[in-house]
Amino acid sequence: MNPRDLLAELIAIDSVNPDLVPGGNGETEIVDFCTEWFKRNDFEVHRLEQRPGRPSLVAVKKGTGGGKSLMLNGHIDTVGTASYDGDALKPEVEDGRMFGRGAFDMKGGVAAMMVAAAKATERPLRGDVIVACVADEEHGSKGTEEVLTRFTADAAIVTEPSHLEVTLAHKGFVWFDVTVEGKAAHGSRPELGVDAIAKAGHFLVALEQFSPTTEHHLLGKGTIHASLISGGEEASTYPSSCKITLERRTVPGETPAQVEAELTAILDHLTATVPDFRAELTRTLARDPFEADHDAEIVKTLIAGLGTPPVIRAEPFWTDCALLDQAGIPCLLFGVDGAGAHAATEYVDLASLDRLTEILTGTITDFCG
Repeated sequence: MNPRDLLAELIAIDSVNPDLVPGGNGETEIVDFCTEWFKRNDFEVHRLEQRPGRPSLVAVKKGTGGGKSLMLNGHIDTVGTASYDGDALKPEVEDGRMFGRGAFDMKGGVAAMMVAAAKATERPLRGDVIVACVADEEHGSKGTEEVLTRFTADAAIVTEPSHLEVTLAHKGFVWFDVTVEGKAAHGSRPELGVDAIAKAGHFLVALEQFSPTTEHHLLGKGTIHASLISGGEEASTYPSSCKITLERRTVPGETPAQVEAELTAILDHLTATVPDFRAELTRTLARDPFEADHDAEIVKTLIAGLGTPPVIRAEPFWTDCALLDQAGIPCLLFGVDGAGAHAATEYVDLASLDRLTEILTGTITDFCG
């Protein structure tokens, strides 16, 4: 029942996402560990595994009836360990911090929500307490998507790291491929060829000059950048195509259809004004931005338990909050302090881990009691 001890055990389990790192260990071992932990603490355990070898776990402590249900959600996969400075799977404590891959992002939040759920349900509550330890958040969020096909709740808290600040919004993103078409020809015959890479340069300049118009009071404006570019066959040939992969970060109020229309307008203008410019736009993946209702009961309940005026913040990155919100579950993000997500050194502040566990325990009791 000590979140520090539990976190050390979670860090020591390799749960690198194999969609990010081919051959990564995945979530099977850590789900096996969590399953036994929850069973020892009298939770009903459900293993979800539509994708073989990529399980998620949902632990439920049913209430006595008549109360509201609360889901605690955290991902158990991590990014790779190869670039970590030292032994990524050896938890080490120094100056009030615990180091190791996932300590901050986000096994600290997982340890806190597991212990909090067990402590809060030592005495029966009226509402159900649901703990979702999900796979694949670092890549495609298939774990939370699968959980939401089987489970729902009256509210949810995602324990992604937030420095003990109340996070009520975050950005979304849309990925696009832009394929600029040229015409292959021998390098000595410019009259026969169209240089797709050079034509793509017109689009990249227009992209750099583009600025979204929608502005959010916490997140500011959305952004766009070219992530990948490829084209050409060999030095002596005019390239017949050039492919650019884009990421457009969106803020609440923007939709994938809206940002696709913005890019289409840019390409249409270039087609009309640049000789021999032709391009095709393809949307590949979209995740909506998230904004919580500030007056939602779960938001008010958690804030009331803080004891001090809250810091309200928003995050530039995407989280599973958006999926929960789309499923009709009011939610917010609240997690530990620390640093080093995806970095060579990663740590959690242990005092914040203790505090998070305390706040979550009180919030569960007040909301579900």
